[in-house]
Amino acid sequence: MSPSGFGAEAGPAGSDASRPAGVAEPGGADPGNAEPGEAEAGLPAERLLLFTDAVTAISLTLLILPLVDLVPEVAGAHEHAVDVITGHVDKIWSFLLSFAVVARFWLSHHRVFSAVGSLDRALVVGNMGWLLAIVVLPLPTEIVGTFGTERFAAALYYANLLAAMVCQWAMLRVLRSHPEHLAGERSTARRRIADAYVDACGNLVALILAFALALAVPALQYYSLLLLALVPWAESRLRRRNGR
Repeated sequence: MSPSGFGAEAGPAGSDASRPAGVAEPGGADPGNAEPGEAEAGLPAERLLLFTDAVTAISLTLLILPLVDLVPEVAGAHEHAVDVITGHVDKIWSFLLSFAVVARFWLSHHRVFSAVGSLDRALVVGNMGWLLAIVVLPLPTEIVGTFGTERFAAALYYANLLAAMVCQWAMLRVLRSHPEHLAGERSTARRRIADAYVDACGNLVALILAFALALAVPALQYYSLLLLALVPWAESRLRRRNGR
């Protein structure tokens, strides 16, 4: 029996029962001393990538729903089937454009995160901000298709795209500063992130210019987004000049 006559036998020295509260195991990290940004450190990137793919697919699907709703509207007005297309060209064009934009954002995101092995809080927050912008995009898409050349419609659409691009740029900046999150061959992954960062900077500048043009000339609507098509061409010329 223990000296007190009631307690259980004492455990071996160094066990959890005999260790004072708040003292970490030998050789282990003290949870109380963890840095604020390390809560998600070491989490695999695969689960976040799967979640992002699913949310993006849903957002792409939602883009078509306003066009589907046009069919009963046209039928109720006793118009012809062809009027679903010919009478709503602006909405169809806004759908196609937004689909292409989201697809390009997703391809860029997938290419970047294929080189990522673990996450930290900054990457998770940045990815959630990116997803928020993608999920919201069907709303300004419908507004632009309905209200046409109104300045507010163009501003909302471009602001949405700019938010997504800023979040993507911020994630690339984190990955450049913390290469320990990269997977596979480190030098290859760092080169991929560096190239993606340059691409993101070029797209960000082009989008800001397109935004300014759309506000100055509302009739352009989102035709000024064609400036983004010049970014890959300019980058390829620059890399060829630098011998890459």
